[in-house]
Amino acid sequence: MSRVSVQNLNKDFKIYDRPQDRLFEIIQRKQRHQLFHVLSDISFSVPDGKSLGIIGDNGAGKSTLLKLLVGTLRPTSGEIAINGQVAALLELGAGFHPEFSGRKNIYLNAALLGVPDDNIAQMERDIIAFSELDYFIDRPVKTYSSGMYVRLAFSIATMVRPDILVIDEALSVGDMAFQKKCVQRMNEFREQQKTMVFCSHSMFHVQELCDIAIWLNKGKIQEIGDSDQVVGHYEDFCNNKKTYNSIREDIPAELRASQEASEADAGEDIQDCRINSIAVKSPDGSDITTITPLSDVLLEMEVEVLVDNMEGHFGFAFMKSAEEPIASFLTTNADEIELGAFAKGDIVKVSLVVEKVAMRVGEFYVLGGLADKSGLLWYETKFSKLLAMEANKGVGPMIMKCDWQLDKKG
Repeated sequence: MSRVSVQNLNKDFKIYDRPQDRLFEIIQRKQRHQLFHVLSDISFSVPDGKSLGIIGDNGAGKSTLLKLLVGTLRPTSGEIAINGQVAALLELGAGFHPEFSGRKNIYLNAALLGVPDDNIAQMERDIIAFSELDYFIDRPVKTYSSGMYVRLAFSIATMVRPDILVIDEALSVGDMAFQKKCVQRMNEFREQQKTMVFCSHSMFHVQELCDIAIWLNKGKIQEIGDSDQVVGHYEDFCNNKKTYNSIREDIPAELRASQEASEADAGEDIQDCRINSIAVKSPDGSDITTITPLSDVLLEMEVEVLVDNMEGHFGFAFMKSAEEPIASFLTTNADEIELGAFAKGDIVKVSLVVEKVAMRVGEFYVLGGLADKSGLLWYETKFSKLLAMEANKGVGPMIMKCDWQLDKKG
């Protein structure tokens, strides 16, 4: 059963140059606004007991989507089906009466969530204790700080035990100790098989607390799937600040153009060699397209020599783009590798084992090539197919092998 189901959801806002244009539009019956498409063709579902994380840049439409889910905004078109009681933490102070005390707002919010008065009275002590607002609970909430607002709102929303909990950046406000309590409470929700929709800029929290993730980009779903995988792709996008495409050709346009230009130039002159193939394999020799962080990778290249007495250095590189290397490996530092001279017709098979690849996220290509004896002038280069790091937990572009140790003294 799906607790949350969204089909073909769209949300537009009318943008006016001046406030009075709203009135003129009504009187003159002439359009004076521009449509701003906040969300376009959004479809997804959240099964019962699963948690959904929503990530994306500022302005991507995350908060608007949450408001649509809880009913504080109406969609322009599309359908939203909610199956169960919903409690939400959205804008700071939303649902609170500023003149009422914290205690009265407990009753107000819980009543709006459909909790009977008798049950609210039973929960009141636990809500106050969790929020740690004992000395402020009878003061008007308009005197509360942003952190105090969040403490009370989170305590109420989670104490009433809704079927669906919707949270927008609740963990970005407040002190570290309370954030820890919030995470523990959210983990309790998961253990109780409750459904949660969670929006955050903390990729760590999304990975730890969510089963599924949606990456919103300019109002559209860029990717939806396993939270580890989606977060990894989003982090790669953020690290490189380049447009991410979920479907690509084996060699993108810029790499293909670079390679074709190189081949065209070589055709005008006498080619010294030709790279017949580039392969990326696991240590057992199996072809791979995904790499597990901190695993070993075997790179192979077959070079056909086209002239006599050819000498040079072999090299590989991990490339983010045609001009952006991540790491490179060249035989200028390997005395045991033969540099030639090679004879016309020789087939040279080159292999390199890269140990414990330390990248954590991202997509890249392997570039293989043959350079002259100086290692500066490249005779020939060739790109592999697109490779990707396997989804994993953690933050940052790199991962490093480490050994933990804890010594406890009594």
